[in-house]
This record gives sequence, structure tokens and C-alpha cells, in this order.
Amino acid sequence: MSSTANSISTSKDALFEYILRLADDRLILGHRLSEWCGHGPILEEDIALANIALDYIGHAATLYEYAAEVEGKGRHRDDIVYFRDDPQYKNLKMVELPKGDFGFTIARQFLFSTFSYLLYEKLSDIDDSQLGGMFAKHLKEIKYHLRHSREWVYRLGDGTEESHQRIQDAFNELWTYTDELFYTDEVDKHLRNKNLAVDLEEIRPKWKETVIEILEKATLEVPDFDQYMVSGGRTGFHTEHLGHLLAEMQHLRRSYPEANWE
Repeated sequence: MSSTANSISTSKDALFEYILRLADDRLILGHRLSEWCGHGPILEEDIALANIALDYIGHAATLYEYAAEVEGKGRHRDDIVYFRDDPQYKNLKMVELPKGDFGFTIARQFLFSTFSYLLYEKLSDIDDSQLGGMFAKHLKEIKYHLRHSREWVYRLGDGTEESHQRIQDAFNELWTYTDELFYTDEVDKHLRNKNLAVDLEEIRPKWKETVIEILEKATLEVPDFDQYMVSGGRTGFHTEHLGHLLAEMQHLRRSYPEANWE
């Protein structure tokens, strides 16, 4: 059992942790996507990736705001974002990896968006009207994220020899991070009993079915599901890349912690 699980003693603690995980995923992936601004392969895609990045950062902002309310310690959402170190972040390792080439970005986006769509479909019905409403609103944008990434998987997979190889290499590299999407611990179990979370194992079969179907349609090989899978992001063990990302993201705010930004 993780140290996080040991620290969960109330529903408030569990819900705060759960919301942080969702928010951290979206903040970090949004930051990675924002790195494409001005560097997209075509103008339309440059704009599309920037808009998706803004969606994720907006989703994260509302989640952090609610997390601060649930925590009840008087912290602002910016305090949670800018004054935590990398071991205190609970995002998936997949989302913190460098943006790579366009094929890598699309492959990661597709894998994560497929999972997010299935997750948010179920989270919209939890017994927390404010949080459930938030999930339902975000789901509308996640549908676009999934459709956008799926169409690019088709175009790259069934495109030129180079585009096919690049996105195949990307899926092969990312596959070892996919099992962490379905990581569960006492936080999830505690909240499931109160209908504030969903059973991720119920989502896994549909996720696998969808991913396999799309990859095969794109003439791509489905990597081995039984290979070694990495984990640790949910419990604060990250790659070296997250520390570099946070140093860039947090530098200004930490340099002037008492500044009024309004």
C-alpha cells in the first residue's frame, strides 16, 4: 500500500487526492501541448493543438479550484499548482514525457483522450452535483480531442511510409505507460463506495477494444499488452522530465511569491 493510501482517512482526503490526480494530468499534458504553439506542421494544426492545450489548462484550473475548496485550508488554486514539488504531483508518467515529434504527440493524445472520454462519461453521474456537472461540461470538449487525435492516427498510420513508421514507433514507445491509466488504490476504493469515483477496470476492456480497432484501421500493429509496464506517477515517482517542466512553469511565480497578479 502506498504512502498516499495510508494518509487517506476521510472522504475529504480521498476526494482531494482524486481531484489532484485528474487536474495534474490535464495541467501537465496541456503544458506539453502548448509547446507546439508556433511549431505545428500546418497552421490549422498549430491552432488546434493550442486550443486543446487551453482546454486542458482550463479543465485543470476548475479542478484545482474545487480541490482547494474540498481541502478547506484556505489555499488558492495557484498555491496548489506553483508551490508543490514534483514528488507531490500525481499525474501519469505518460503526460510528462517530452512532446517528441508530431506522431508522438498524436499517439499520446489518442491514448489519453480515449481513456478520458470513457472515464468522464461515467464520472458525470457521480454523487457530487458540482463535480459531476464539471465533468459533463468537460466531456463535450474531450469528444473533440478524441475525434481530432483519432483522425490523425488514421492519416499518419495509413499515410506515407515515413508517417506510418513515426507513429508506429510512438505507439511502441508509449505502450509501456498505458497500464498506469488504470492504476487504483485505496483512494479509488474509498470513493467508489460513496459513488464519487468509478471502477477503472470496467473501463479497461472498452479502452482496449477502441484502441485496437483504431490502430488496425490505421494499418498499425498493436503493441504487446503483456510487456513490462511502468508506474509510480500516481504516488509521486516521476521521470526526470517533470522536474524540468515544473522548474520552467513555476519559476516566475516562486520568484515573486507575494506579487499581486491582478
